[in-house]
Amino acid sequence: MASQTTGRAHHPVLVVMGVSGSGKSTVAGILAGALKWDLQEGDDLHPDANVAKMASGQPLTDEDRWPWLDVIAEWITDHTTTGRSGIVTCSALKRSYRDVLSAGSREGAEVIFVHLAGTKDRISGRLNARMDHFMPSSLLDTQISTLEPLAGDENAIVVDIGPPPTKIAEQVLVELEKRAGMSESH
Repeated sequence: MASQTTGRAHHPVLVVMGVSGSGKSTVAGILAGALKWDLQEGDDLHPDANVAKMASGQPLTDEDRWPWLDVIAEWITDHTTTGRSGIVTCSALKRSYRDVLSAGSREGAEVIFVHLAGTKDRISGRLNARMDHFMPSSLLDTQISTLEPLAGDENAIVVDIGPPPTKIAEQVLVELEKRAGMSESH
């Protein structure tokens, strides 16, 4: 598989998105390894105050999220303006958040949202099994209620989280190849 695509998606940045527990970090890591692209864990960019708030079981507000989203958007813009493909994880729950993140797209580059979608039961089971993350499972309902479905005009790939992470990553890679082929034919 080619590590770069051509045409409109010459230097894409993937935003692997979804609620906490959907597998963003795992799938993003597999994709970054397969594509040899830069990887940024969005949770590592949260200010300490956000981490403390979530760890205490309090959901973040928009005011809490905007500075964090701006940092992620800067990472995306840095990659698209310098012609480097990359992958960043971010819940990207609302359209307004995704608009901020995709604003860094430049000519010859694009931001593609990879939404890892699953049922509340499946995700809840994963969250309850996690031991090493600051986000408690008690905030899942808040994230699910905040999640706004992707609109038809958003550049996105939606993948069900039912299969193993390697299969999910393979589905994303196949879709990226299809898009690259479509770009090359135009």
